[in-house]
Amino acid sequence: MSVVTIVPAVKPRLSSRQLALAIFSLAMGGVGIGVTEFTMMGLLQEVERGLNIDTPEAGHLISAYALGVVIGAPLLAAVGARLPRKHLAMGLMLFFSLANLTSFIAPDYGTMLVSRFAAGLPHGAFFGVAAVIAASLVAPTKRGWAISMVMSGLAISNVVGVPFATWLGQTFGWRLLFVLVGIIGLATLACLWKYVPFEHAHADASIRRELGALKRLQVWLAILIGIVGFGGFFATYTYIAHTMTSVAGIPASLLPVVVALYGLGMVAGNIVGGRIADKSVMGTIYWVLPGIAVALVVYAIAAHWPWSAFAMVFVVGAAGSLLIPALQTRLLDASPDAPSLASSLNHAALNVANALGAFLGGLVIAWGWGYVAPALVGAVLAILGLGVALLSGLLERKRPLALSLPQGRKGPQPS
Repeated sequence: MSVVTIVPAVKPRLSSRQLALAIFSLAMGGVGIGVTEFTMMGLLQEVERGLNIDTPEAGHLISAYALGVVIGAPLLAAVGARLPRKHLAMGLMLFFSLANLTSFIAPDYGTMLVSRFAAGLPHGAFFGVAAVIAASLVAPTKRGWAISMVMSGLAISNVVGVPFATWLGQTFGWRLLFVLVGIIGLATLACLWKYVPFEHAHADASIRRELGALKRLQVWLAILIGIVGFGGFFATYTYIAHTMTSVAGIPASLLPVVVALYGLGMVAGNIVGGRIADKSVMGTIYWVLPGIAVALVVYAIAAHWPWSAFAMVFVVGAAGSLLIPALQTRLLDASPDAPSLASSLNHAALNVANALGAFLGGLVIAWGWGYVAPALVGAVLAILGLGVALLSGLLERKRPLALSLPQGRKGPQPS
């Protein structure tokens, strides 16, 4: 039988306006992160020409950023465990802003690799602490919604920020991307200072307590679901500019429209994903992963014609984003006593998926399989991710998670 601790329901302490401003400030950081992460994919051809490198080498810049996220997410979340979460979020955003500005002045490929790695270090930890702050501002039964609203910054960046940055980079030089991101980051810092409420760090918070999350099998299985299940999504999106121009025959001038459609799909998927995650976290994961696989197979076929390619870019963006709030909530459930680290691990997992996807996508392209091959590899990875999710669910039936739930909410039932 499951172990469930009943605690009084937590009511939001802020007015609706204060809550909206606080979540907006946290989401704004996601806009800057989304712009720097995803615009590089849309400007890959300009980066190749600017640094005199080939496509796989340009893909390594994306992998370097993702590696920074993977290393920085658990490290910075654990080191910052004893800091007030507001101060930690502000420090991470300052680091992020300055690191991106160094990419603007990086003179060569090697220096750019280092600067992209550095820019990725605060990414996961910021999203992790932002999700925990947002979840603490609402009733426990609305955690999925609050997390999805913070993550909406990442989605909205693909509707507005990434298309604008892509146009800016194509028109005036791709390095201006990093100036734009630095400005967004500093504006976010100001909003965090003004609108996010201050809370003292938990009395028992420590690096050791946060790292204790890594001892739990379900935490590692949730991480693996994100890595494998999302890897193919990034394999597809990393090379989307090449696919749209070389396979679908879409002019490069319309790539900002392609990116905007993808972003609209992310917004839709993120909103729906937050709502359904509040109903059933594992149920969402079980249904979304095969949906991603189907979407990627259809995308590989539809990419040969412009209008069907446009439609499937939206669908792929929506399908992938459905998964993120559920994975974030799953990690919080698997490690309720180490929320900052557990939450940041979701973004570490997604960026391992980013690095894996960029590598596998570049590999099959280098083998001569064409620019639609990464989508087919992605479909296989999504099914493998479903297998990990089913294993996680099976183990949970034998040994349910210990949850802290609001009064009146039913916990896991005996298996």
